[in-house]
Amino acid sequence: MSVRKKFWETIPYTKMTAEEWEALCDGCGKCCLNKIEDADTGEVFLTRVACRLLDDQSCQCGQYQIRKNLVPECIVLTPETIEQHAYWMPSTCAYRLLWQGRPLPDWHPLLTGDPESVYAAGVSVRGMTVPEFEVAEDEWEDHIIEEPT
Repeated sequence: MSVRKKFWETIPYTKMTAEEWEALCDGCGKCCLNKIEDADTGEVFLTRVACRLLDDQSCQCGQYQIRKNLVPECIVLTPETIEQHAYWMPSTCAYRLLWQGRPLPDWHPLLTGDPESVYAAGVSVRGMTVPEFEVAEDEWEDHIIEEPT
């Protein structure tokens, strides 16, 4: 099965095929960074502490198909769950943008045809993460970063 041309502009995300849904991911790796949520304000802070499955160079999950088995707290984002998870997704995330009714950024691989356009635009976490097994959870706040946008 193949994805439809410019499907993100014409097909509601709830009507996309599984392949089209997966193609929305730009490969930035930001969703695989551990976050800290302020219990009082609900504000979400991004850290450079990455999930143990994230490959820091490719910004891809090393065990994507079985990630939920290996990391039970991993969120498997679907059209049905985007509404409850969009608040912590990266501001540049295609899933979040489409849910908000906004267009994809001009550097998105679906527009450029080049997966490296994410890195070239400076929105990837390539080379800037530390693995979660190297940082105690109570030290994550020492690794808070601004989202690369």
